[in-house]
Amino acid sequence: MTRTGANPATHGQDRSLPAALRLESPAFVTRPTMPDLKEYARLLEEIWGSRWLTNQGPFHQRLEQRLGEYLGEDHVSLFCNGTIALLVALQALRINGGQVITTPFTFPATTHVLFWNRIEPVFCDIDPDTMNIDPRQIDGLIGPDTRAILPVHVFGQPCDTEAIQEIATRHGLHVIYDAAHAFGVRWKDRSITAQGDISMLSFHATKLYSSMEGGALACRSAEVKRRIDSLKNFGIADEETVIAPGINGKMIEACAAFGLLHLNMVDEEIRRRRAVAARYTERLTGLPGLNLLPARAGVVENYSYYPIRIRASEFGASRDELHRYLRAGNVVSRKYFYPPANRYPCYAKLPSAAPASLPVSERVAQEILCLPIYGELSLQAVDGVCDIIDWVRRS
Repeated sequence: MTRTGANPATHGQDRSLPAALRLESPAFVTRPTMPDLKEYARLLEEIWGSRWLTNQGPFHQRLEQRLGEYLGEDHVSLFCNGTIALLVALQALRINGGQVITTPFTFPATTHVLFWNRIEPVFCDIDPDTMNIDPRQIDGLIGPDTRAILPVHVFGQPCDTEAIQEIATRHGLHVIYDAAHAFGVRWKDRSITAQGDISMLSFHATKLYSSMEGGALACRSAEVKRRIDSLKNFGIADEETVIAPGINGKMIEACAAFGLLHLNMVDEEIRRRRAVAARYTERLTGLPGLNLLPARAGVVENYSYYPIRIRASEFGASRDELHRYLRAGNVVSRKYFYPPANRYPCYAKLPSAAPASLPVSERVAQEILCLPIYGELSLQAVDGVCDIIDWVRRS
């Protein structure tokens, strides 16, 4: 194993994980919460009976209304997935060229939707504590072609929305939030989706709240919602009127029905995840070379992820070594987000993509590891994960 002062890339290869530390059942990085199959079958029977499969049917309308009530949002529009939702958000604000400032420390979709709208991503480095876009660096990246800021609430941790909005207002820029990780998160007694011009939510199967596949946009006005609803339906306004070059982004009824049932379960899932997160924090706090996300006043968390950061010189092993040992122990952890988006070949030649300009993102991407967290994960399994981490540190 790597010791202080050693090269972490060349150690940790000569020892096998003790068989006693291997979990009997896999601990996945996440696992979808499933509603009762009989309840879902009953809703499917209604869909079969009506033969209304898509095009904003009754389940779609019910889910849209209930999500608005849950989030405290007046204007919510459902989508087939979060990526198409984010693509349409840019179109709805007529951002289809120029530049948008965003973070490199994110899932590929955040950056890809800019490319698909013929927008140049301008990468801004991240805050070393929250891993969100660093507002202190945004001003210096704004130029004549800047149209908007696209931050991400990474791991459900709220961005510094007040600082970002101040910058956007001063420069006349739109703000679109990628809130794919942040369902149910509240910041200063308001839903995190209430920030910016538009917020995007993802309801993918891997997310805390799921409709199997899906997403949504929350926006500030009925007028913007009407444009969003039209754009996700081919730009159709009525039977004889097409007002814009839209796309097919609608959520189907089977997903909306699943989402309705899952919405009844999400608060309990958050409660159970809170207990899992608390056990991790109890076991891992204070371990040398291991950083946890700091608790933040005013934030109601959703516990959608449990990220840790490994400083190899202090921990005694690299992130990649720990990742391998966890896999050997039947624990599926993930390097979210490695590599950062500026390292993708399709963006690496952009002026803002130079690794030297993004030192925090580069460092965090080398250190980050997300541990398993979901409501059905037993505390015994959490202890097993922590036992492997402690063994790797001490070996």
